[in-house]
Amino acid sequence: MQSPAIAQYTQPHQFEPLLPQTGLDALRERSRAVIEQSLRLTAAAHPDTLASLRELVREMNSYYSNRIEGQSTHPHNIGRALRHDFSDKPDVARLQRVALAHIDAERALESGVGGSAMPLSSAFIQQAHHALYSRLNEAGRFTADGEVISPGQWRTRQVAVGRHEPPPPEALAAFLDRFDEVYTPPHRLEDQLIVAAAAHQRMAWIHPFIDGNGRACRLQTHCALWPLSGGLWSVSRGLARQRDEYYERLDAADAPRQGDLDGRGNLSEKELRRWCEWLVGICEDQVSFMTRMFHLDGMKTRIQALISFRAAHDKRIRPEAALPLYHLFLAGPTARGEFLQMTGLGERTARTLLSNLIEAGLVTSTGHVAPVRFAFPLDALQFLLPELYPEAATRED
Repeated sequence: MQSPAIAQYTQPHQFEPLLPQTGLDALRERSRAVIEQSLRLTAAAHPDTLASLRELVREMNSYYSNRIEGQSTHPHNIGRALRHDFSDKPDVARLQRVALAHIDAERALESGVGGSAMPLSSAFIQQAHHALYSRLNEAGRFTADGEVISPGQWRTRQVAVGRHEPPPPEALAAFLDRFDEVYTPPHRLEDQLIVAAAAHQRMAWIHPFIDGNGRACRLQTHCALWPLSGGLWSVSRGLARQRDEYYERLDAADAPRQGDLDGRGNLSEKELRRWCEWLVGICEDQVSFMTRMFHLDGMKTRIQALISFRAAHDKRIRPEAALPLYHLFLAGPTARGEFLQMTGLGERTARTLLSNLIEAGLVTSTGHVAPVRFAFPLDALQFLLPELYPEAATRED
């Protein structure tokens, strides 16, 4: 028999269970495999190359998290915002600033993970909300109804989220305290994905802010998984590509207990476990995808294909660039003289080629005599990392 609906949630026991209690062996095995594959990914290329990828993923997280909210801007406009080049169209410029705020907030929040910051805590999600919205001016901090969003401020009035009516403002502290009791303490390695998944759903259920809850929850989950992902794969990408199912499964896990075999809490344990299984599956897909992309033979072939294509359409790019570029991918920062030698070209021709590669964004350097590094420009992703960020190859809006 289904539990009767509660008119208003005022007691923390009303959103139990906070973790699934049954059917965990298979889920833990899947989680362990995701974690192991993710940790291996950190050895797939030179750390400097991975750092370049991490910056790309951070841009991508911004794009996808905002797209989930129906407020995304084109990847090329995000790239322009990173160069402080904002559109003269007010609506486009506003979305550029939201994207830039998300990128900067994510970077700032990541820097605290591993220290005193506990990502799966109410203090951290308050910090995440503040980190995002404090980077927007007041004109960019309005709800759809015209209400000002105060960075990091807990909700002070009641709201409804679809069919769900979260706890009233006066009860938030009790629910957040219970959240901290369950999710903040250390958990076994194989449980960390499961705990992060459950925390994402239950924090969304609490809905602690007047607006921006989804973005803040995704920032929190990203940072909770940071020690495992290293920022090399994106939960938001997986959620955005299944946006409707994301919302449907979040909503399903709000369901009340479905009879005596559905756990002992007020809410459905079965639906919470299904949510956790689904989110672990999202992580499986993203880690597996990025692992395939970084297979060394595959990357070598894609670099060759990229350079062949560019050389056929741009006389400034020569086929001899493929080998030294692959070396940069594997070995990281390389002295300019060594890069020039690997081309097999005469010095003047090789220097011109390197300058053209830097201008094209395929190679970066901090100065005229500094080492050169591998890069992931948006217009090369369809070759280097196909299907990772396909929107980057489309025309601008």
